[in-house]
Amino acid sequence: MYIIPAIDILNKKVVRLREGDYEQVTEYDVTLEEMIERYQSYGTNFIHIIDLNGAKNDFSNQQYLFDVIKKTSMQVQYGGGIRSIEKVKELLDAGVQRVIVGTQAISNPDFLTDLSKSLGGAKYLDRVVIAIDVLDEVIKYSGWMESSPIKLMDYVDKCLALGFFRFLCTDINKDGKLGGAGIDLYKKLLDHSPFIKLIASGGVSSMADIDSLSKIKVESCVVGKAIYEGRISIEEIKNWNLESLVTI
Repeated sequence: MYIIPAIDILNKKVVRLREGDYEQVTEYDVTLEEMIERYQSYGTNFIHIIDLNGAKNDFSNQQYLFDVIKKTSMQVQYGGGIRSIEKVKELLDAGVQRVIVGTQAISNPDFLTDLSKSLGGAKYLDRVVIAIDVLDEVIKYSGWMESSPIKLMDYVDKCLALGFFRFLCTDINKDGKLGGAGIDLYKKLLDHSPFIKLIASGGVSSMADIDSLSKIKVESCVVGKAIYEGRISIEEIKNWNLESLVTI
């Protein structure tokens, strides 16, 4: 298992939300460019960037983010406001390593079917990440403001049937609280579908949480606030990821 540092952007500022609530925002006195440079200087080669404006259909950040992403040699996992197949393909062709789709995949029943047909083949499907944001086993979307009637495991099964197998699961109950990761939720998902590539998100507060996630065999985890609050150092992330590469 490896660690992916997260950078959430709202109004071009690096922030973290608590439980996805745009009224509970913590801003950090650092730019996206500075954070990328900091991670890169420590040997990190994979980052997770979310456009929180885009998640609410406000695309005022988008060009700024695309410009920054194009300039970095880092591998980027990118999400927030990706609403079309054309945008997915544009990002993949531009060199974004992984594109996260969430709201459109939930709200438009045909989107994943059409995306699967359009991309075709495991090479590209592996670079699409299906976001599942969960509150008490209810899937949330549109910046966590809407609830889906689709049952969690039914949705996973639908995605797998279409060839999508990498999932980013955020436990909203845990997100931004630094109270520990949603181990129980991730165990349920992996028990249901042991072969999915699961990226855990939300609540990670220490290297002990990282170790707990590793033991249940999640593929990777996203860490944000714990880094900004000094709970986990970039040096610790570097060392963990290097050790993970050695032991794979």
